Amino acid sequence: MATVKKGNLFALLPLFIFISLFIGTGIISGDFSNMPLNVAIIIASAFALAMNRKEKLSNKIEIFAKGAGHPNIILMAVIFVMAGAFAQTARDMGAVDATVNLGLSVIPPNLLMVGLFVVGCFISVAMGTSMGTVAALAPIGIGIAEQTGIPIALAMGTVMGGAMFGDNLSMISDTTIAAVRTQKTKMSDKFKTNFFIVLPGAIVTAILLWTITAGAQIDTIGVYSYDFVKVLPYIGVLIAALAGVNVLVVLISGIVFAGIIGLVDGSYTLSSFVQAVSQGILNMEDIAIVALLIGGMIGIIQHNGGIQWLLNFVTSRIKTKKAAELGIAGLVSATNISTANNTISIIVTGPLAKNISDEYNIDPRKSASILDIFAGGWQGLVPYGGQMLAVSGLAAISPISILPYSFYPIAIILSGIVAILIGFPKFKEKKASS
Repeated sequence: MATVKKGNLFALLPLFIFISLFIGTGIISGDFSNMPLNVAIIIASAFALAMNRKEKLSNKIEIFAKGAGHPNIILMAVIFVMAGAFAQTARDMGAVDATVNLGLSVIPPNLLMVGLFVVGCFISVAMGTSMGTVAALAPIGIGIAEQTGIPIALAMGTVMGGAMFGDNLSMISDTTIAAVRTQKTKMSDKFKTNFFIVLPGAIVTAILLWTITAGAQIDTIGVYSYDFVKVLPYIGVLIAALAGVNVLVVLISGIVFAGIIGLVDGSYTLSSFVQAVSQGILNMEDIAIVALLIGGMIGIIQHNGGIQWLLNFVTSRIKTKKAAELGIAGLVSATNISTANNTISIIVTGPLAKNISDEYNIDPRKSASILDIFAGGWQGLVPYGGQMLAVSGLAAISPISILPYSFYPIAIILSGIVAILIGFPKFKEKKASS
């Protein structure tokens, strides 16, 4: 029998410090901007490096650097700055105003957020990345909020919901691939199971958005003029997303496309275009640095046994099949809250979830769906997650202000819990091959 590795609850202390500084200060003062994310994560990271005195500081710094330099973290940071550049170049060229006015011209005001959510769901399923969906739709959501009576935090929560919908359903999503591979099931089978579990959450979200925005007031009365050519950068980005093009290629192409249109119609000179790209990058620079620091801190926490403690804590309380399913949900949830990365949380907990599902006869389609649903749900709720940092950074608001409008992530977590408690869906036993 393999020896179970001992975890260390104390190793999670830097994470608790970070959350307490960021959220606690905001609750006490009533203003979440009083404790900037970068300051909170620097303090927590310094505490993480000060722990485990038996280990050399140079070794801990190396572990921190490896965590910060994880491929997923670096890619996230690059996407941040590219998303900022695209948002700024499109905005300065007039794409946001044109797109919003087009939307206001054809969509009733009480369906603007529902439409934004549905489009986000569709794009994220096709694109396979919530980060790419956020980058493409956040500027449009910001523009809609600026020209209506809809709170910008609600618009960003809607974008987040649409983005997270596809993140745990898309055939090309890294989280879906990780869940399917670790549970040894078919992608199509997992999709069907997953879809019917999260569908009620999506419907409830659409109804809530329709109800809340039914009385939205339009600031400008009359005809909404727009130049359709200026909408083309967003259309190009959406088409590329639907075609499954890499998110970085999509964003870079969007920047170039917006720049060409701006240069042709006189919105840009070559100098002003370059300045817009630079400003967009600078707008997201702080968020990118925060992502790196969070990755480094998580690296220290994992090295010191914090993630292992979570794994041990959850699995020790499993006694029945239903408890096993809840255990898998709790396992991936706790890991995602700790790492703020749904792909990493599935990769870390997937093998253990497979062992649990085998022992308690849980269908692999169900265990894969549970992993993806709860990882995706919590990823849409942690204020220090990449997607939340991206939308809050683009909108220049606190991620905490978006949480009250995070309808879809909450809805799918509740849908997942209900599905476990009522034993949905029911699976037919597969006949053994002769």
